[in-house]
Amino acid sequence: MPITKATLTDITELTQLVNSAYRGEPSKKGWTTEAHLLEGIRIDEPTMAEYIQDADTTILKYSNNDGLIIGCVYLQVRKQKLYLGMLTVSPTLQTNGIGRQLLHEAERVAHQLNCRVIFMTVISTRLELINWYERRGYHATGKMVPFPETTKFGTPNQVIELAVFEKEV
Repeated sequence: MPITKATLTDITELTQLVNSAYRGEPSKKGWTTEAHLLEGIRIDEPTMAEYIQDADTTILKYSNNDGLIIGCVYLQVRKQKLYLGMLTVSPTLQTNGIGRQLLHEAERVAHQLNCRVIFMTVISTRLELINWYERRGYHATGKMVPFPETTKFGTPNQVIELAVFEKEV
């Protein structure tokens, strides 16, 4: 199976993948880019290392036949629910079903961890992304949260709100 748990040896490759899919010129080759909304990087290596070392967090990686990481997803147990974030597919490989496979595996992990709900936050103006998640059974909860005030995840070009979505699994 091409989806496995990421380890500390994957930090550099995962960080490069995530940044290439969300920010800068490379991200514009895919449909998940946030380059028009945020400046800066999406994640740095120390943050990725923290995620991998956190006992409540799992990062799943999707590798191709050559062992190159071409997709990933962040999962964190929060109060009996599983938070899903940083769903990433290489910009040149998007629309090939990799994201769907990562979501399916996240649901399997949720079951293993006895989490009955997966939830996430999505930039409220990203309608194409919201529609994609809705087609996969996620629904808006009606809750909105502000984009983090830290520049750790990039600097917004405009006011950004995050819509909370969830799915019972």
